[in-house]
Amino acid sequence: MTVLSHPVGLPAGTGAAPISAIRTRVVSAPYRRPFQISSGISTDLISLVVEIHTADGAVGIGETSPMTAYTGETLAGVTAAIEEHLAPALIGRDPLDRAGAHVVMDGVLRGQHVAKSGIDIALYDLAGRLSGWPVHALLGGSIRSRVQTAWVVGLGTLDEMAAEAAEYSARGFSHLKVKGGHDPAKDLELIRAVRAAVPADTEICLDANEGYDATTALPYLAKMTAAGLNLLEQPLPRWDLAGMVRLRERLDVRLMADESMHSLHDALEIVRRGAADVLNIKILKVGGLHRALQIANLAEAAGLAVKIGSMPELGVATLAAVHLAAAVPGATVPADLVGPLLVEEDPLAPSVFADCKGWIDVPTRPGLGHDV
Repeated sequence: MTVLSHPVGLPAGTGAAPISAIRTRVVSAPYRRPFQISSGISTDLISLVVEIHTADGAVGIGETSPMTAYTGETLAGVTAAIEEHLAPALIGRDPLDRAGAHVVMDGVLRGQHVAKSGIDIALYDLAGRLSGWPVHALLGGSIRSRVQTAWVVGLGTLDEMAAEAAEYSARGFSHLKVKGGHDPAKDLELIRAVRAAVPADTEICLDANEGYDATTALPYLAKMTAAGLNLLEQPLPRWDLAGMVRLRERLDVRLMADESMHSLHDALEIVRRGAADVLNIKILKVGGLHRALQIANLAEAAGLAVKIGSMPELGVATLAAVHLAAAVPGATVPADLVGPLLVEEDPLAPSVFADCKGWIDVPTRPGLGHDV
């Protein structure tokens, strides 16, 4: 005799009180200096805080940030996606059924990963608070008690960028990401200047943010490698995986995919094509921690290294990245946990990132470990 305790096709539930409300609010902080990449410039880091409430009063808090110049998504669009489509579909559901939440969200709205990530992060925070576990335990555990972070040098003059690289190298950041992409000849000068300004054991990554074409850039990239470049991030347009393969075959430097990978399916295609050595997993870009962990597992199976990246975000979403970087064995490339460090004052989780010298302690409190 078979006894069904719930309708066929529906989850049995975990005993947690159902989701009763999903609320959003905007927070922002000015950058210490405008943050510029090849596709645009931002003067303020603007985020959307997402609160998930349950019927018995529990709350989980997430964050998402569209960075329109990078994702093409706007704050108004992300807010509307959550309030008009995703939230109504999730009200009444079990808040601990995170995989089920993604099935529901994908069913009502295609894409919109930035919007879905805010809900996903809030669900993980809520699950951690309800269970008494830190989020990294929900992701499989923590193999690192501290996570190394790179410093990201935004676009500026050659002297400004070299000076900033030297300053943060002296502060303890032994992995530096410098932005480029407008002109490979000038970027070659930049790599030479940065290499001369920092200790020999400092790793240098150049992030071109899709700014090159393979034919023009190849001779300059070979010279950058000879000048001491350790990692090359997304030199070509996101669609040009064939070009990424050609560069990977011809250059003696690790190649990292970022804009080419917005989903698990993108990651699988990169693996199939052999288009990268490293996958840059940005939680907001791929739809949240649930999807990010799936991609990390795929990378591990394929023998690829992982960087946990940043759009960037403020403290709540950056904490989610800290937990993910702590839990993923293949996250061996220093993460980009710099959003709270790039702004004048982080309104969400300032104490966690205070006085950072290249390493972030992994929180052990329930949930993400913030005080929002």
